[in-house]
Amino acid sequence: MAGKSKTKKTDYGAEQIQIIEGLDAVRKRPGMYIGGTGSEGLHHLIWELIDNSVDEAAAGFASHIDVTLHKDGSVEVTDDGRGIPVDKKPDGRSALEVVFTELHAGGKFGSGAYSSSGGLHGVGASVVNALASKLVADVSRDGKISRLVFLDRIAGNYLKSGKFKPSSKLATVKKIAAKQSGTKVRFWPDLDIFDPEATIDYQTVRDHVTRVCFLVPGLHIKLHDKRTAGKKAEEFVAAGGLADYVDFLSVGDPVTDIITIHDDAGSFEEKVPVDNKMTMVKRSCTVDVALRWVKGYDTQVVSFVNTIPTKEGGTHVAGFDRALSRVLNEGFLSETKKLRKLAKQGKDRATPSDISEGLVAAIKVTFPEPQFKGQTKQELGTPAIQKITYEAVKSGVSNWLGGGGKKQQINLLRDKLAQAVIARVTSKQQLDARRKAANLSSMSMPDKLADCRLHGLDSELLIVEGASAAGPAKQGRNSENMAVLPLRGKVVNAGKASLKQVIDNSEAQALITSIGAGSGKDFDVSASRYGRIIILCDADVDGSHIRCLLLTLIYHHLRPLLANGMVYAAQPPLFATKKRGEMIYAFDEIERDELEKKHKIDSDKWKRFKGLGEMNVEELAETTLNPQTRVLKRMTMADGEAAIQAATLFETLMGTDVADRRDYIISNSTLIDLDDLDI
Repeated sequence: MAGKSKTKKTDYGAEQIQIIEGLDAVRKRPGMYIGGTGSEGLHHLIWELIDNSVDEAAAGFASHIDVTLHKDGSVEVTDDGRGIPVDKKPDGRSALEVVFTELHAGGKFGSGAYSSSGGLHGVGASVVNALASKLVADVSRDGKISRLVFLDRIAGNYLKSGKFKPSSKLATVKKIAAKQSGTKVRFWPDLDIFDPEATIDYQTVRDHVTRVCFLVPGLHIKLHDKRTAGKKAEEFVAAGGLADYVDFLSVGDPVTDIITIHDDAGSFEEKVPVDNKMTMVKRSCTVDVALRWVKGYDTQVVSFVNTIPTKEGGTHVAGFDRALSRVLNEGFLSETKKLRKLAKQGKDRATPSDISEGLVAAIKVTFPEPQFKGQTKQELGTPAIQKITYEAVKSGVSNWLGGGGKKQQINLLRDKLAQAVIARVTSKQQLDARRKAANLSSMSMPDKLADCRLHGLDSELLIVEGASAAGPAKQGRNSENMAVLPLRGKVVNAGKASLKQVIDNSEAQALITSIGAGSGKDFDVSASRYGRIIILCDADVDGSHIRCLLLTLIYHHLRPLLANGMVYAAQPPLFATKKRGEMIYAFDEIERDELEKKHKIDSDKWKRFKGLGEMNVEELAETTLNPQTRVLKRMTMADGEAAIQAATLFETLMGTDVADRRDYIISNSTLIDLDDLDI
């Protein structure tokens, strides 16, 4: 008897509950704080230090930042701001040590040292230290440079002997002028944390410092790359703010000038903890936007919260998008005639993707203690900002459209957006048509198709003109390998029609479905149910027109059939007579006249066929169905190309457009006096 299985018991008590505190939490889950341990995360450490310096500049206390990439893999960021405080906290540690060792410690909370800053979380400097093997912080303040070194996150300093001594005491590097201030931080990334292939890319750092210069007009940033011998430092400074940035990002000819929006009247309330009690506080918010449209389709929309780039957007970008959609759709686009046809179908509204074609924009909101989704500050989460941004952008763009902008540019923008709407709707219709076309091969066969029993290379699909010819064709065929598909109406002119119009045409749909190999780019010639496609049309003008339309359809949507020589045109006779019990056929008047002389046949003995429907079963079988006696002409790609031109000519001469027909006759007439033309 099998014994019962036993689950191994393990102890589970208070001692199994672990608490991960301080910087160890960052090292345990670095992705939560910097987004990952690859190159992106490595760059994020640099952004944290640069953003701290930029906050000093935005607050008006710094004007210069130096960023240096050293040969040994370390990175150094220096600013001329106020310098991180170095005085002691109640626990005996300096404020400098607290900033680099405690999460959520800094001067960016509540009514602290910054009215607005890069982020609420306050983990930047400490996260850099947590993921560094060594960090050196020099603070210029109070007439001296104070230094604190962190070796594997332990505070201290190096003795003259070179030995590291753990301590919270700051070392004085040298005396300086009393008014001189600033902060210099150099860190060495912990290579045990980061992926082996993680690297610091100069261009990525360059792009970042270029961007922040536009956010703080007048800020000067110098970038050094000492990893490459002889490489000169680059300097960046911008005076025009977001408008300069939009101009910098713009590629291609402009459709509009740069539209600038500044609104500092926004405010909202939110509940935050004050002295351990949830308290409602009022926040003020400033919205700055610069935007323009250029020719082309690429979109460049960048967004910022205070001085922090928000790569994933957030509530401020959502408000911007909503405002553009509202203003441009209500009244503005409805004034263009181009969209009247779509308006009847309810498809005339521009989508965000339509509006963003050729749009270049920079959006910045400035307010205290922003809430981000995630530690990496890629997306703004403060809900109230959406409405504030919406109102500011709606008012600013409305004013520009209402008279603030140049009329010519406004009209160009209207045309550009209308064209984007039309292109999208048309593209959607074509996509739906392609999907429908692709599905045709899997649909059940058309009811009017008289199919054969065997399919493959030796099978044939006979396309006949009208029901009158279908009857004799079905009776005279070899049902083992011959299928008959009658056409009940004209096939759409595929040379002029859209894909949607082709697929919606019942005759084209029946042909595609019967062949069963798809259409267009999805056509698979190996999946064709028939080895030959044979067009049986009357030997008259109408028959020629239908044959041209069929060849045009095949050329555009079933082309491999032509390319592989699988399309044929039956050559039905135009005249017939009987002599001594034997049927004699003539395919045209010249052949008829020759046969008259050869067989001495009276001219009144000939019977002229008006169409295949006039032939009896025996006549049709002998002249167009029997492989031993019929005459087939293999159609080529050249025949398909000629058919396209002929179909267009038929359309002109036999269509309903009188003006087109008149112009064609006049331009192609050989008469000297056009007054002789009865048109």
